[in-house]
Amino acid sequence: MIKLERTATGKAGEFLLSVETSLDPGDYVKYEALRNEVWGFPEDHLSGSRNMMCENYFVEGSSIFIGAFIRGPGGKFRKDFSSLAGFCYGFAGVRDKTTGFRNKENLWFYSQFTAVRGRYRPSGLGILLKEFQREIVLELLGIKTMVCTYDPLTAINAYRNVHFFGMEVEKYRVAAYGEYGGLLNRFDVPSDRLFMSWDLTKERARKRPSRALVPDPANEAVAVGLRRVKGKSGNIELETVAGVKAAFREGVISVRIPRDYYLMLQETDVDDQDVRRIPLDWRLAGRKVFRKLFAQGYKLIDFIHDESVPANYRYLLEKAEQNE
Repeated sequence: MIKLERTATGKAGEFLLSVETSLDPGDYVKYEALRNEVWGFPEDHLSGSRNMMCENYFVEGSSIFIGAFIRGPGGKFRKDFSSLAGFCYGFAGVRDKTTGFRNKENLWFYSQFTAVRGRYRPSGLGILLKEFQREIVLELLGIKTMVCTYDPLTAINAYRNVHFFGMEVEKYRVAAYGEYGGLLNRFDVPSDRLFMSWDLTKERARKRPSRALVPDPANEAVAVGLRRVKGKSGNIELETVAGVKAAFREGVISVRIPRDYYLMLQETDVDDQDVRRIPLDWRLAGRKVFRKLFAQGYKLIDFIHDESVPANYRYLLEKAEQNE
């Protein structure tokens, strides 16, 4: 019997992870409300609550909604918006459109949203949600592959998707979502994304410890400087792109990204155009480097970070044949 609920403990406390099975459209409103709270972009909304209910696997569709609820006063879990700490949502789809649903091995599950309220992000709730989503997709749907997109410049997502879960890059998508605003994106910065696949049947494993993969200094793809600027909330020091390397030696290549790209987007949202283009420089540099390296047969092998050393927010890439 597949369990549709379980408790999980994060740094912020105990959560109830629960698959939504409701036949009441009103129970779906909370997911849209939290999506808008996290992304701050009401134009990019989920379906209406009635449609969300209809598309649910437990009604007529193929979507799975999973909510994470924080334990409240008296030790009880309430499944309402005030207790909703995060949620993930996705749906079944197909890889090869000519094969369609005729072959079960052609199915994958597209994970579209993973939203965590700001105060719970340091608790590891995003990872707890994805782990439970993996279990449900495997056991309930029998689908072995999950796909998703994420901004390659966001360290929190890179750590979770690349380092923790060991997802593989399918492709680099330029301006995948067109003009995209809100709290986590800006209209004047293209919405480039990495399209990732996750083999749900494999246990996460690395061939060697990340810290042992220290790249040759000559293989640092992006030269980075530090600049103190007047940001939206005051003076702040930000990493800036100082240059992009054109050629590399054999071995591991390192690609730096900002420590907190979301913060960078918000703080540089000012009238000063020189400050405003800092995240755009990062986007264009990352696009150039990743597309070139992927075309040359390099693969992401890890993402490493160290909270005390900004320089350690970096991807590690290696030629595919060297990584086999």
